[in-house]
Amino acid sequence: MNKYVDNTVGRLNQKQLSLIYGSLLGDGYMRIIEGRCNAFLEINHSFKAKKYVDWKFNILKNICISSPKERVTNKGRIAYRFFTRQSDELTKIYNLFYKNKKKVIPKSLVLDPMLLAVWYMDDGSKCSTSNIYLNTQQFSMKDQKFLLHLLRKIGVKARLNKDKKYYRIRILAESIKTFMNIIKNNIEDSMRYKLV
Repeated sequence: MNKYVDNTVGRLNQKQLSLIYGSLLGDGYMRIIEGRCNAFLEINHSFKAKKYVDWKFNILKNICISSPKERVTNKGRIAYRFFTRQSDELTKIYNLFYKNKKKVIPKSLVLDPMLLAVWYMDDGSKCSTSNIYLNTQQFSMKDQKFLLHLLRKIGVKARLNKDKKYYRIRILAESIKTFMNIIKNNIEDSMRYKLV
């Protein structure tokens, strides 16, 4: 039986949850509009990542209002984005990942291949075959150490690496193959250049 089958109307399936969680570890953003009671998710990437955004949209389209659109930012950058509808399920996720409107890592987080792949596609970088990073600078030191713990639990060794004045996660060379084997089947085609 396919574990990603969505049996309940209006409920998120496991694949959607993993994509949302992975996006929130990366570039995804959730918020609650003042005066409203439920949260929504915004997926916003550079227009160069159009195929990747379309891939995310196709997985989440049953909870979206409209398809992705391009937008010129006030800095002249062309972005490509979409929004989900507001829902109580997304509000529960918002409450896990946000404290005082700042992103945090929930203690209940469990890493799975889809979540890891989305996180890496969003915020991972390959500087060489022996230097793979997850750009976690937005998270507190405590949260980054917890992410290291979660990676160790699935057999991926990593450490914090100073990038200018902030820290990010560096996958150790001995674990790069393990990490790539975990995520490779969930990497969207236009992002396969990030694989080693």
